[in-house]
Amino acid sequence: MEPDRLLGVELRHLLALQAIAEHGSFGRAARALGYTQSAVSQQIAFLERAVGEKLVERPGGPRAVSLTEAGRLLLRHAEAIVARMKAAQADLAAFAEGAAGPLRVGTYQSVSARLLPTLVRRFKDEFPMVDVQLSESGLDDELEAGLERGEVDLSFVMLPLSQVPLEAVELLVDPYVLIIPADSPLAGRAKPPSLREIAKQPLIGYRQCKSMAAIETAIRRAGADPRVVFRTDDNGTVQGLVGAGVGVALVPRLTLQPLDGSLEVIDMGDLLPPRLIGIAWHRDRYRTPAARAFVEMARELCATASLEVAA
Repeated sequence: MEPDRLLGVELRHLLALQAIAEHGSFGRAARALGYTQSAVSQQIAFLERAVGEKLVERPGGPRAVSLTEAGRLLLRHAEAIVARMKAAQADLAAFAEGAAGPLRVGTYQSVSARLLPTLVRRFKDEFPMVDVQLSESGLDDELEAGLERGEVDLSFVMLPLSQVPLEAVELLVDPYVLIIPADSPLAGRAKPPSLREIAKQPLIGYRQCKSMAAIETAIRRAGADPRVVFRTDDNGTVQGLVGAGVGVALVPRLTLQPLDGSLEVIDMGDLLPPRLIGIAWHRDRYRTPAARAFVEMARELCATASLEVAA
């Protein structure tokens, strides 16, 4: 048998063979498949020509038809092919319903630490076949660019967006706090210190992010120059160095880790506008049901999330 002769074989031909083996007659096989009896006969005849072997014994009269040895051999392969196609059909249906397939999500450090563990756990409980693939960056522009290039399906972002073709929903208002060593002269006050007072302190800041740019701009608008003594993009390092007395830091509350008594947290109130956290997608690309469900779960979680940090 020449391999090319099998190229014309279609799933309907294999289903016909399977139905005849199961029902023992062309008529019953036709009814099971929703075909006419002549259509099933034609499908089997085509299959026999394609494989170059007789596949079905046709005794005639009331006796049941049966498969030849070649027919039984082909049936084993047909059953495997039909099973795989049915599995593919189920997978595609699940994908269309958002129950399977990859979901690529961009994120940054504070969201990864404080929101994602709970969010991903809840999401996977409802969509266990969705493969959530996370990628992290400390650069806001890089996260937005990943969406623009199609490298991620969704991304946590700082609002407002700078990339035009993106859309987002706001998830969380994240206020700024001042963290200071517990023995700092700024500690124990009834009101937060002014930005001019903070500017007199050695400041630990971030290297590249919208948050740090907003902080330094606010201090300059208050008539002072920030004295940044160290920059890092690691939230734990910022907090650890403040606790060690190296300086003070203005940080979004979401970045805080559990306190150990070495530092004090002061709410800045309206002295600094809060950071707005959103989740974004490319407006011109199709969002799968899984992506839409992830966004909705993120909104629900952030609506009830507490930003308080355990002491």
